Amino acid sequence: MSSGIGQFLNKGSMEATTSSPTIRVEIYNQTYNIRSDGDTEYIIQLAEFVDSRMREISSGTLTVDSLKVAILAALHIADELHRLKNMHEQADSQLAARSTECAEMLDRLLKVRNTLEQSGSGKISLG
Repeated sequence: MSSGIGQFLNKGSMEATTSSPTIRVEIYNQTYNIRSDGDTEYIIQLAEFVDSRMREISSGTLTVDSLKVAILAALHIADELHRLKNMHEQADSQLAARSTECAEMLDRLLKVRNTLEQSGSGKISLG
């Protein structure tokens, strides 16, 4: 993953194969040792986010199965991610359109300015 999160290790489940530091986090009453070359605080914040989402999901459902809670939390997080990506793409498109409009307006203004200067009918200033 791009954030530098490496192996996810359950407590005592397997040997680490990389030299990245281990960060211990707790998610939904389970302790995980995570190997990551990323920012420790960021990894902890991610774990807290996942934990809070799982607790939020479990408080609104009757299931006590942690795997089902994790899957539902993952779906909610994925939905939020995709909605934000779509909003970002729309904003980028709107910005690109506005930028094109501004560039076209500036080109027209500069052509008018050049035409006026060449015809000698007066000087205009842009500033």
